Amino acid sequence: MIVRELAAAVAQVLRECGRIDVVVHNAGHMVLGPAEAFTPEQLHEVFDVNAVSTQRLNRAVLRHLRARRDGLVVWIGSTSTRGGTPPYLAPYFAAKAAEDSLAVSYAAELARFGVDTVIVVPGSFTTGTNHFAHAGSAADERVAAQYEAEYAGLLGHVGEKLAEISPPDADPAEVARRVAAVVGMAKGTRPFRVHVDPADDGAEGVNALGDRVRAQFYRRAGLADLLAPRTGAAPPR
Repeated sequence: MIVRELAAAVAQVLRECGRIDVVVHNAGHMVLGPAEAFTPEQLHEVFDVNAVSTQRLNRAVLRHLRARRDGLVVWIGSTSTRGGTPPYLAPYFAAKAAEDSLAVSYAAELARFGVDTVIVVPGSFTTGTNHFAHAGSAADERVAAQYEAEYAGLLGHVGEKLAEISPPDADPAEVARRVAAVVGMAKGTRPFRVHVDPADDGAEGVNALGDRVRAQFYRRAGLADLLAPRTGAAPPR
């Protein structure tokens, strides 16, 4: 059902607009609680929303970008994949890490089609959003209670401390402004990653190292052209 609905939505955009220039992967849902207390079915659901959903959309829309040899894919990631990782957020962090890995691989695989990639990496915004307020909880209450006995109050402590270290003027709308900025840039000039992290949890430094190692390896492997989208490419015969 979801696949059919996505295909219909893509077809409607193409009918109304004639083409698709930008794809933004922004689906996301947080859960809070000790990792063991989440059922496998819950873990699957978290991965489905935060990572697998991107594959459904990609399979519906990327062929149109590849045919045009142009376009931009924006992935809304998370500093949690590389920065400070407080406890009780494991399923969400793992799913966002999976999304980030997909984004990195897709960037190289789309480069020769002339399709650009940007990974936007927001930090923790505890005000101006309902990210924490609407977070899911672990289904196995018995196991959760055992953790609460040993880690009393930790569930509330995580959100409170993240709010404390975030600047009072942290504005989640800045993420949207950064997305708009990269969309407006010319192909070949966009950054691979854009961090929006008022709390500065360290992800930017770790990502910089990881992306540098990736670039060095690609050059050693003779794949340097995959580090940027091909420009001026003619469609294949």
